[in-house]
Amino acid sequence: MKNSFRWLLPARFTVKDTIPPEQKAGGLTSLFAMSGERHLPWSKPEYSVMARKGYMSNPIVYRCVRIISETASAIPKLIYDGAVELDQHPMLDLLSRPNNRQAGNEFFETLIGHLLVSGNAYIERLNIDAMPRELHALRPDRVKVKSDRHGWPETYEYTSGPIKSQHKVSPSGECDVLHLSLFHPLNDNSGFPPLQAALMALDVHNAASKWNKSLLDNSARPSGALVYSSTSGSNLTEEQFSRLKGELEDGYTGASRAGRPMLLEGGLDWKAMGYSPRDMDFVNARAGAARDIALAFGVPPMLLGIPGDNTYSNYQEANRAFTRQTLLPLVHRTLDSFTHWLKPIFGDGLRLAIDEDRVEGLGSEREAVWQRLSNAEFLTEDEKREAVGYSPVERGTST
Repeated sequence: MKNSFRWLLPARFTVKDTIPPEQKAGGLTSLFAMSGERHLPWSKPEYSVMARKGYMSNPIVYRCVRIISETASAIPKLIYDGAVELDQHPMLDLLSRPNNRQAGNEFFETLIGHLLVSGNAYIERLNIDAMPRELHALRPDRVKVKSDRHGWPETYEYTSGPIKSQHKVSPSGECDVLHLSLFHPLNDNSGFPPLQAALMALDVHNAASKWNKSLLDNSARPSGALVYSSTSGSNLTEEQFSRLKGELEDGYTGASRAGRPMLLEGGLDWKAMGYSPRDMDFVNARAGAARDIALAFGVPPMLLGIPGDNTYSNYQEANRAFTRQTLLPLVHRTLDSFTHWLKPIFGDGLRLAIDEDRVEGLGSEREAVWQRLSNAEFLTEDEKREAVGYSPVERGTST
């Protein structure tokens, strides 16, 4: 404002000459000594942030990723040549022992963990004599996808320290790197992680835990302020203000000094400034954030022990819904990608599939199907076997 009216002043005068310098008042009419944490910004949707603040720091995210990756990797796998199930095959052997460091279940657990945290998973294939011998899961944050002028992936660049390796994509789409990704509506070559959809809920849950920890460090007392008011109208001097501030910081802050009684002089009063957990609906907000995280991953909250969720009538129903709606689609799409990637080498008629008869979460459904088929007298034995995925009974030929 003062610069806007400079042209109204005579030439020999300046704004500095006409406006007296500001002076501090002789004392303070009131003193507020606040305590508490500053506002934390929202997390960014980056792999390192979601890995550290999510999987490595949040128990809900950790358990969601573990329960999906461990259960999905343990699902039995089958291989078919056309309609015939094969007991043994080099492709099945490769998946059961992908490299010298990892067994099949550990490899798939790592692979699905990358897919859930990053939205992307990359597998490198090492060939010897034109045949795949090892499979290695690459860290998603170390892989960079380079596209051609049409937007299609052209090169996968993997960086590990000072070493960079280039993996070209052939015109037919073949590459020694398999890229698994979850659907991303705004990116053609990168997946969208489930945790990013629940990133705000993750921040709320983490902030609630930090707030609870800070409250416990302060002996379960909310933040507040010291208010000085004098009936005589006198104010605190600068020396009194500095001394009181120093005594408050040195004597009453920190976990080791929690619960220490405060001695107040005349005119000083303590005013609580923080909201109580009841006012903030603290418990319900934290549980709601946990349910949002579980919802993003497709894990029923009942399986995580989150209180207040009655979506499913019992644990068995929740486990069956988790298997049908989360595990099987994820494993099916993963095995389909492996089939499409490996069958040009091993044979076009090969197909990887799930042995649903050995999936524990589908036991009740399987028993119901068998019961209905056993009661269907209009079906032959071979038709019943075909309905549940078995081949007809081999019968000897008569001479």
